[in-house]
Amino acid sequence: MTAPDPQAIGALAALLADDPDVLFITGAGLSADSGLPVYRGIGGLYGDKQVDEGVPIEEALSGPMFRRNPWLTWKYIHQIEAACRGAGPNRGHRVMASLEQRLSRCWTLTQNVDGLHRAAGSLNLIEIHGDVHHLQCTRCAWTDRVDDYADIAPLPECPDCGSVVRPRVVLFGEMLPDDAIAALYRELGRGFDLVFSVGTSALFPYIAGPVFQAAQMGIPTVEVNPGRSEVSDVVRWRLECGAAAAFGALADAMGL
Repeated sequence: MTAPDPQAIGALAALLADDPDVLFITGAGLSADSGLPVYRGIGGLYGDKQVDEGVPIEEALSGPMFRRNPWLTWKYIHQIEAACRGAGPNRGHRVMASLEQRLSRCWTLTQNVDGLHRAAGSLNLIEIHGDVHHLQCTRCAWTDRVDDYADIAPLPECPDCGSVVRPRVVLFGEMLPDDAIAALYRELGRGFDLVFSVGTSALFPYIAGPVFQAAQMGIPTVEVNPGRSEVSDVVRWRLECGAAAAFGALADAMGL
């Protein structure tokens, strides 16, 4: 794995020492350093193959499929959760949480549903795709939070009304949660002095948009990603390495 550029690390450490308003935008590549399988969005378990039922994984994990055949969708939710079970925050998560505590204003916009930012101690979180540990009834107001799915039935039912339960995540083809979108627009409206894109291909406009906007305004931007993405050509600094290595080097430079 390529080591982070020491000149870029030094420049970022100096910027962060001035207490800027910071936005971290994170994706599956960050959690890959915790041992989670990266997707093709949800965990390289499937690659380009179709699942057992002869449909792409995106269709199996879609809102329309869940409404039509919740058993099938839950089958693959269970498989993905089992593959990720037991993972903990890595140094990238922990350094971001530490910077949130150190800086006057610092937010994290994450596509990840694994809850690792919160486990690391981050509080200013916009979990734009939800959190797999939160469950909700599809009919009544029942909700719950679980550490894992070890005791969850193949097709869980609400203990209050008997309806199907689902994780509070955004399935393919579903709308983003209103509260998360409102929080994102609110914080973007206040502006940021430094924007990081970490471990994401930045395919969605609400993920790439803040980076493009910052770059156009001359605001410093950073990409942490061993591969290229939609924002690679516009950022000021590219750290072509994993998130744990990049943020570990940054923490060392700042004495965190």
